[in-house]
Amino acid sequence: MTAKRAAVRQATPELLERVAGRFRALAEPARLAVLHALEDGERTVSELVELTGLAQGNLSKHLQQLYAAGFVTRRRDGLFVQYALADDGVLQLCALMCDRLDEDVEAARAVLAGAKRR
Repeated sequence: MTAKRAAVRQATPELLERVAGRFRALAEPARLAVLHALEDGERTVSELVELTGLAQGNLSKHLQQLYAAGFVTRRRDGLFVQYALADDGVLQLCALMCDRLDEDVEAARAVLAGAKRR
């Protein structure tokens, strides 16, 4: 067992609950789309509606959940609220997962290609 795995197993129940809460916030494709729309910097709700195709009310609910989970920040700019990523670690996590899924798809294709040749 690696030191990193040991550290996870020794985590307190409270910490694990917080981690689970953050993963729950990511368990919705629309929220992932919002995070990716913020990749290039701050955006207003109107800009995010245009980029994601989500209805404003639906988008606002997702932004609130992402804010509560600590994934986005917000600041008032006159009449508008600007949203931004709290840090880009969440995008790194998404990229890691996407890379892994791509590897799984490629492996499955190789298995299927081998089965078709038989």
